[in-house]
Amino acid sequence: MTFYGSAMVGVATSKTPCGPYSYKGSWKPLGAESRDMGLFQDDDGTAYLLYASDNNQNFKISRLDTNYYNVTTQVSVLSGSTLESPGIIKRSGAYYLFASHTSGWAPNPNKYFRATSLSGPWSSQADIAPSATRTYFSQNAFDLPLGSNGVYMGDRWRPSLLGSSRYVWYPLSWSSGNPQIVAADVWSVNPSAGTYTVATGTTYEAESGTISGSAQVLSDSSFSGGRAIGYLGNGGSLTINNVQGNGAGQWVALYYANGDSTWRNTTVSINGGASVLIDQPDTGGGHVILSVPVKLNLRSGTNSITFSGGQSNYAADLDKIIVYTAT
Repeated sequence: MTFYGSAMVGVATSKTPCGPYSYKGSWKPLGAESRDMGLFQDDDGTAYLLYASDNNQNFKISRLDTNYYNVTTQVSVLSGSTLESPGIIKRSGAYYLFASHTSGWAPNPNKYFRATSLSGPWSSQADIAPSATRTYFSQNAFDLPLGSNGVYMGDRWRPSLLGSSRYVWYPLSWSSGNPQIVAADVWSVNPSAGTYTVATGTTYEAESGTISGSAQVLSDSSFSGGRAIGYLGNGGSLTINNVQGNGAGQWVALYYANGDSTWRNTTVSINGGASVLIDQPDTGGGHVILSVPVKLNLRSGTNSITFSGGQSNYAADLDKIIVYTAT
């Protein structure tokens, strides 16, 4: 059993990622607390421990020994930064530190800091995604270099049911000069070329479908085309007709707003078939739109997709869906 109050790091070694591992020990690095942590290996093979310390108030970077068994020297402190869940990508001679702030299991707008040396000075924090999205409901876990860009790897925590928490991976692009998440529903990676490709799909606006029961058309500038369908579930449903399929499993992204502080869900039925239940995490406000991709089996040609039919609880407001052919 482990305890949060221990605030220690541990080391175990193995010749393969799958083990078996030999436990080396646990300790507080340089005598200070360590909670959320990460690792970074520089071009010269030197590795560093990245960690929240001092009751999560200060963020520290410390050099590891040549065996990576222990820390030897503290190289940087971001005092009063309240950072956790760190990762670093080195690009064009500069170091980019990615981290979240501390808000328990709830997401927050994750940040990046830039420096030309791991010892700093570090730039002021800046967002890696639109602040209102709270990093698309995720928390940074690791950041992987990919050519001149990167891959953001985040955790999507579900506090009420931690075992059903998910990972969220997005391209991390420097096309604007600064690292920004590309909120791609479906994308592919060419590791040898160091590139990524974002898939395109066909958009079907929710308001173009047929509503029934208590479902209503909502108007708001945050929605695509200024409209969405609300009051789904609890007697209200929506059917979008003439959705083109290719006869195979296809990714369908549901764009929605959930202003609750808890998750909602919606049933989805294809051509009158059995329903599947799709989780809809809270979006941080009724004017914030997020997407959840789900793989559905569409027949070749036209399809009808019904949302929230027969469910007793309210679903989120549905803005649109995007149907992809890329697998």
